[in-house]
Order: sequence, then C-alpha cells, then structure tokens
Amino acid sequence: MEASSITNKLFEQLNFRGERQKVISSNIANINTPNYKTKDLVFENELNNSNKNTLALNQTNFRHISSINSGLNNVNPKLVQVQNLQEQNDGNNVNLDSQMSEQAKNKIIFDAIQSSIKRDSRLFRSVIESSAKN
Repeated sequence: MEASSITNKLFEQLNFRGERQKVISSNIANINTPNYKTKDLVFENELNNSNKNTLALNQTNFRHISSINSGLNNVNPKLVQVQNLQEQNDGNNVNLDSQMSEQAKNKIIFDAIQSSIKRDSRLFRSVIESSAKN
C-alpha cells in the first residue's frame, strides 16, 4: 500500500529539519572562524513563493478534503548565506544566541513532525489489524 501524500510531506519536512540542524550546527562550530558567514537552509520561503503562483485546488465532491496542487512537489530547500547580520572585527557574523534559538526551534518542529508520523503509523496499523479480524 502506498503512503499518503500527507505522510510523504511529513517525511520531506523531517528530512529538511534534519538537514537544517546540520547547517545550524555548522554555523555554531564556525563561530570563531574569521570571515565565516552564517548560512541557512530555506524551504518555507520557496513554498510560500510557489503558493502564490500554483495553488489551484480541485474538489470533485464538497465533502472531499482540499489538497495542495502537486506543482509544489518540485520545491527544494536551498542553502543560502544570511544577509544583513552584524559582523565582528574578524568578518564573522555568527550570533550564538540566535543560532541556539534557531536550533531549539528546529528541534521542537522536528519532534512534532516525528510525533505526527508515529501517530499516523499507529492509526494505520490499527486500521489494518481491525480489518484483518473481520
């Protein structure tokens, strides 16, 4: 049986959050590297930009749940250099407080997504087990 599109999106977000955690950790590790510039992995901005142009929903029945256009599947995260940050004398612009805050926020979102996937799989498993009993 094929996973739902929602489950696929959850796994995509889980992968994105894992990769973003690596980028944030790299920023923190390079806090004392001269001329190092803070980097970020962006996905939400790309998703928001594509929503403006490709959100065309089609429902065949008023009771159906709306879904996002499949044109959003081609949105990929991008590694970018964060602009307009205050630089230190050595040219480094990593701010430890903001990076630690981003790391904590990213972990909370990662944990929430992971919890949703677990809950979804338990529900799916219970449906299969109950249908096997009938």
